[in-house]
Formats: sequence, C-alpha cells, structure tokens
Amino acid sequence: MLALLLTLVTVQSASPALAQSTAAAVQPIRYTVSFPAPQTHYVEIAAAVPTDGRPQVELMMPVWTPGSYLVREYERHVEAVTAATPDGRALAIQKTDKNHWRVTTGGAASVTVRYRVYAHEMSVRTNWVEAGFAMLNGAPTFMTLSELTPRAHEVMINPATGWRLSLTGLPAMPGGDHRYRAPDFDTLVDSPIVIGNPTVYQFEVDGKKHYLVNEGEAGVFDGPRAAKDLETLVREHRRMWGSLPYDKYYFFNMMTLTTEGGGGLEHKNSQMLTTNRWLTRTRRAYLGWLELVSHEFFHAWNVKRLRPVELGPFNYEEEVLTKSLWISEGVTDYYGELAVHRAGLATQAEYLDALSDHIEELQTTPGRLVQSVEMASYDAWIKYYRPDENSVNVSVSYYTKGAVLGFLLDARIRKATNGAKSLDDVMRLAFLKFSATRGFTPEDFRSVAEQIAGTSLRGFWGDAIEGTSELDYAEALETFGLRFKPATSNGRVWTGLSTRNDAGRLVVTQIRRDSPALAAGVNVDDEILAIDEFRVRADRWDNRLDQYKPGDTVTLLVARREQLTRLPLTFAADPPRQWRLEVNPSATERQKPQLSHWLTPAT
Repeated sequence: MLALLLTLVTVQSASPALAQSTAAAVQPIRYTVSFPAPQTHYVEIAAAVPTDGRPQVELMMPVWTPGSYLVREYERHVEAVTAATPDGRALAIQKTDKNHWRVTTGGAASVTVRYRVYAHEMSVRTNWVEAGFAMLNGAPTFMTLSELTPRAHEVMINPATGWRLSLTGLPAMPGGDHRYRAPDFDTLVDSPIVIGNPTVYQFEVDGKKHYLVNEGEAGVFDGPRAAKDLETLVREHRRMWGSLPYDKYYFFNMMTLTTEGGGGLEHKNSQMLTTNRWLTRTRRAYLGWLELVSHEFFHAWNVKRLRPVELGPFNYEEEVLTKSLWISEGVTDYYGELAVHRAGLATQAEYLDALSDHIEELQTTPGRLVQSVEMASYDAWIKYYRPDENSVNVSVSYYTKGAVLGFLLDARIRKATNGAKSLDDVMRLAFLKFSATRGFTPEDFRSVAEQIAGTSLRGFWGDAIEGTSELDYAEALETFGLRFKPATSNGRVWTGLSTRNDAGRLVVTQIRRDSPALAAGVNVDDEILAIDEFRVRADRWDNRLDQYKPGDTVTLLVARREQLTRLPLTFAADPPRQWRLEVNPSATERQKPQLSHWLTPAT
C-alpha cells in the first residue's frame, strides 16, 4: 500500500554479517560529514583513519565511479587537506600523486584527516550542495586507505540547520539518526546519500520497503502517481527475475533540471536520477522517465550482481576495460523498455515505437560498419563519453546496438526452442551461475545463451557482436509476426551535414560519411554564408533547403578560418524512414502467440 512518509525515514536494515566480521578484523575508518555553510556549495569531511601502528599511511580518492566509464579526476574538487592526531596535534601530510596523500603518523594509533569538497555539479555521478539539500556520491566524496584492505567505513552525518532527513542504502548504526556503516569501501562508493527535506513515498513488494525520494517536487511532479507506477514496475521486474536481491531500495529522484533531459546511475540497492519536474505532465516525457528508472532498476540484477568479470574487485584509479558493456548496458536498455510495457504502463504501439528508435538510430549510424559492439564496449573510456564531430562515422553506441541485439537474440532463442525458452531464461541462468562468483566472460555469456537455445550461436556472435556485419532482422520479424512499415520519404533534400546557430552564425557541426556535404568538401566548423550568392540566415537554413529538390546543384559560400570558399554541392533525397516496427497484418496463427508471449509473458 502506498503511503506518504511525513516523518524521518532513516530506518535501515541491520548490519550484515560481513560488516561484523570485517570490523572484528580491522578498525573502521570513521567519517564525519558536515555542512556548516551549505549555501557556499561545500561539504566538510573529517576522516578518523586507523594507522595500525605504521609510521606513514597513504590515502586515496577514486578517479572514476562504477557505472560511468570515464576517468573524472574527482580530486580536483578537494581542498584544505590537513592531518592531526586525535588530541589535535598537527601532522605532516604530503600529496604524492594526483589523488594520493601521505600522512606521517608520529606513532599515533589513528589520524584525523580533514578536507573540503566543492560540490556544485548536478549529475548522477558527482556532488551537489546548496542551502536546501545535499546529494553526495561516494567516489567524489570519500578518501580511503590506498591499499584497500577490507574494512568497515562508518559515516556520521551532521545535517545543516533545518535539514531533517538523511537517506541512503547504507545500513544504519545504532545510537541515533544519521549514522551508517558500510562493510567495505565498495559499498560506501555504491551508496549515494541525500540530506535535506525531500518528499518521500513508500511501498512494499515481497515485504521489502521501497522509497521514492523526490527532491524538488514543488507541487509540479506527480509523486503519488509515480510511486504507484514504480510499485507496478518493481513487481514486473520481480516476476521476471523470480526474487528481489536486496533488503530495501531507494529511488533518489533529484528534480533540478529545466529541460527534458536527465540521467541515471545504478547502485546495488538504490539509483540516482536527475529529472525534469515537469515531465509527469506529458505522456512521452513521463514514459521516458519510467524507461530510465526501469533501466537502472534492472541493473540491480544485471551489473550490480551479474557482472562482467572485469568489473570487480574495482580498481578506482585506472580504467577498467571490458568487452561486455553491450550486455551490461545494451541488454539492460532492451529490458528497461520492455518491462514498462509488460507492466502495463506503455501500450504495445508505444513499446514498438521505442524499439524502433533503437533500430533506426543504429541503422542510420555509419559507424556501425566500422566499430563492433564489443570494441565499443572496450573503448567506452576513450570514445563513448568523449564524442566529437566524427564519432557518428567511426563508432557505435553499445547501448543502442546492445538493445537491438537483445531483441534479435531473444527472437533467435524463441524460434530455436519453439517458444519454450527466451532471453529471459538466459538472464536468469546467467544470474544463477555467475552473480555470486567471479563474474562472467564473453564466452561464459555466449555459452549460457547456447545452453538455453539448444544450438550454437557462434555465427551470430561472430557477425553481430565481434564483427561489423549488417544485422539481419528477417528472423526476428518472422518469429514475432512483425514488419517494418513501408518506407516513407518527406520529399526533402539531404545534405548529410548538421549545423548549429552560433549567435546568428550558421556553423557546421557534423558531416556524415557518404553524404553530399562530404563529397562537396564541406568541413566541420565551416560557417555557411550563402547558397547561390544569396545570403542564408542561421534561423532560415531549413526553409531555404525547402526551395530545392533532389538532384539540384548549388554553390555554398562558406567562411573557413576567415577565408571565403565556394563549394559545389548536389542535393540527394532525404533517406526514407524504413525502420519503424508494426504488427504485420498478415501475421499467422503461429506467430501471434509468439508475439503475445514476448510482450505479455504469463505470470
């Protein structure tokens, strides 16, 4: 039953046995987190660090956070680092690397390291502190001992004046509110904390409490509706997986964005979201939010427990390369949207439209023929998070292609087993085999898929996953009784270039491979001044193109590094939209049950 929580929500589960055994072996690091002047965007940390009798201890801060595969150099926001004994005697502290500090202990049993962190970047992987609330992630907040010996990490929160709540997936400690204990540093990094006065909704599934934590609801975001729909969504994920792998779960929903955009980051028993508070007022935006939440929630199984072998134990100081992000993120994208439909929160047409978006994006990306999805996964650290104007020509998104591969692999398994098995069974078996052990390799995952399918998938893997061959949709369409809608063209011309309005200047931002613009010699950063000697304004570019038809040749006048150049360009026809799925009106009686079992599986 849905209920609005109006009182302090800090009741946590008891510390796990692992935390107790760890604490018995070594002393914990104890952090005190304070906000003496939150309007300045600073959080102050005091870390009591045991020395174990060593003359020196080395502290480290992560340079990246799991789930966001880019080195982000969190230490750049750290300042005023000092060290002292428990009685206040100052100790020497020296920065020894970009993210390392060495403390000379002077024989003290523990040292207290103090520092401040500037927190004014609103994203799911960083920190935000303001007068009204604080949102903290573990990696950009907490230093720890560099050797990462298994030990507990305790956190005491001193909320700013007027802040009532602190909420986190960390287990609570006895002895009052705002005290938490992580059994190890991985858990601390994996447990964001929100402090302030958010609106909190609670529901239960399988006797486990779930919390929707809305910061910035402001009478605009429909919290009761969202919480009700999240309960429905959680029940669908639980149906598919068979159980819930946590004791409690938090949906941290930070509504501070003014646009339709947003983001999410998964954690073991929570997720962090940045959200536009207005999105519950439009169907499309709200469905997009539900799909994002569903994606991050699916990660509670796929990534946080069922993980590629490379993603744990974590090395927080270097890139961790894996070829399996297409499984971890792309297949999660596939299920994130599918679960929203299966839960009854999206219509069949809305789901097919969302899947069509992935297919269309993939099939109109030239880089799909250049980079395999495994290499897109492997190179995420240097390519996916650092796109440039040529990325569309040389790379592919492991999210997008991974979601499409999830669809194709699901269809192949269903066809091979006459509907008896599906990708659902692959995910459940992989979870059973690998979630409690070392993680899976690419070969492990393929082996499980072949076991469920009862046939070899080596050819599919080699072409579609390890290679760059065009994907074949015929089998999936035939299995489910689908088809691509007849191709439609808007009759407009196509140049293959993208532009931006830069203070009234029409500037080229991207040129697609095998396009008229590339053949004409147009460059990125060219400023387009005129077509056939007639001035074209930045806000009239599309209207001017409407005056031409495919096959027409014009002369573009461009400014390139302040020099004028004339370039002949021949317009092509705008590529027709040919990747939109719909149910085939001629679907057979054999195909219809397959479609039904895929989209609405039996409970």
